[in-house]
Amino acid sequence: MAGTRVPLVLAAGLLCDDDVWRPVANLLGDVADTTMVSFVGLSSISDMAKKLLDAAPPKFALAGHSMGARVALEAWAQAPDRIERLALLNTGVHPLRSGEPVSRGKLVHLAREQGMTALAGAWLPPMMSKQGHEDAALMATLTRMVERSTPDSFAGQIHALLGRPDAEAALASVTVPTLLVSATEDAWSPPAQHESMLALAPQAKLVIIQGAGHMAPVEQPEAVAAALRDWLIQPA
Repeated sequence: MAGTRVPLVLAAGLLCDDDVWRPVANLLGDVADTTMVSFVGLSSISDMAKKLLDAAPPKFALAGHSMGARVALEAWAQAPDRIERLALLNTGVHPLRSGEPVSRGKLVHLAREQGMTALAGAWLPPMMSKQGHEDAALMATLTRMVERSTPDSFAGQIHALLGRPDAEAALASVTVPTLLVSATEDAWSPPAQHESMLALAPQAKLVIIQGAGHMAPVEQPEAVAAALRDWLIQPA
C-alpha cells in the first residue's frame, strides 16, 4: 500500500458534520483520499448507511464516529464486500437502554423550545474532556456546528438512534482489519464499553486516546490520526 492513497470514508455522528472529521482528514492527506459523510435530514440508521454507500467509492476503508460508527456497522451489514477496513470511534453496540428515550427526548424538547444554541450549551459540555471544554475556540467551533443543524433534523437522528438495528451482531460478523477507539475522558462511551466491543471482535485493535472525551477527533486529532494511520497501512 506504500505510495498509494487509500479511499477512506469518514462518517459523522449525532449533530455533527465535516467539522468533526476535518482536522483528522487533513492529517491523513498523504495516505488517504477522504470522503466525509453526515446525516442531516435522515431518521433511520438504515437510510444513513444507504447514503454513505451511495457516496462511497466501490471499495473503501470506513471510519465512523459515535452515531456514525453505528451507521458504519450497518453499512458493513448491507455491503460487506465493499468495505476493506473498519474503524469505530467513541461509540457502542448495545441495544436501547432503560431511560434512554426519556433522556434523549428531553434534548429534542429543549431544541424545539429554546433552539439549537441552547441545545449546544446543554449537550456539548458533558461530551468533552476538561481540556476540550476549556478550549474556547474549539467549543465555539462545535457550537456553530450544532447551530447549523435544526430541531427537526436532530429529532430525526434521535429517532434513528432509538430505532437502531442490532449492532452487536454486525460487529461480531466483521472480518476485515478493525480498529476501536475510545478516550480516557469519554463519559458517554468509555473505554470499558469498547473493551466489551473487543470481546465481540477479538481480531480488532483497541486504542485509548489520552486526554480526550467523546469528541476525540477534534479534541486530540493528532492522536486519532496516528491510530487511523496505523490501521490504514497495516496489511489486510
